[in-house]
Amino acid sequence: MFDMSEDATNDTHRAPMTITHVQYSRGGGNTMPARPMFLCLHGWGSNETDIANIMQYIAPYNDYASLRAPIVLQPARDDRTSGAYSWFPAQSPTGDDLDRAALAAATAIDQWVDEQVSIERDVVPIGFSQGGLLAVHLLRIHPERYRAAISLSGFLAPGTAAADDRLPAFDTPVFFAYGKNDEVIPKYELFAATAWLEEHTWLTTHSYHGLGHEVSLDEFADLRQWLLLNDIAPGIL
Repeated sequence: MFDMSEDATNDTHRAPMTITHVQYSRGGGNTMPARPMFLCLHGWGSNETDIANIMQYIAPYNDYASLRAPIVLQPARDDRTSGAYSWFPAQSPTGDDLDRAALAAATAIDQWVDEQVSIERDVVPIGFSQGGLLAVHLLRIHPERYRAAISLSGFLAPGTAAADDRLPAFDTPVFFAYGKNDEVIPKYELFAATAWLEEHTWLTTHSYHGLGHEVSLDEFADLRQWLLLNDIAPGIL
């Protein structure tokens, strides 16, 4: 198992929602321009390197850009540590607070994509937990731009987003997976996300016995098969 749990307890402060740090795959994210680019979005208390490391297990022959969230929980101490960051000012905001935080973060990410990625190139957001929420929220604000979305141990902002009523027409492929032993995201949130995605997207969902708030090789194997079936990645390692 690959531990990507969200255990940071440092006080947070709201930072301007601007993407300032990005880790690219080899070639500055332009080695395989004919294939979709993955947009990697980490979770609470993590960083851009953490989620980028899983790409070798999922789609090693696609390019990626892994974004650092702008809220600093723990700054990097030196060049060998990446620090801890968050997309939201709290680990698990709820209600209107979550709606506002999700919109602010997704808008900043979408603006970065607009400025940095050619409009001709397909983009597939992949996120864990908070990042998983944002991978889906990008579809909820700008469904035309994203080829598909991957949410690992994610959840949803509860309110209505700008493009929710238009999203079903796109039939966007979404991969949503979580551990049955997840103690961070309540089960009712996971079930609610599954039901909403079933109504609004072309959903593939998996849950895993014995898995907590983390990812696993079994999950990666299912994800690789989904990527192959949707012509996003070649499905080989």
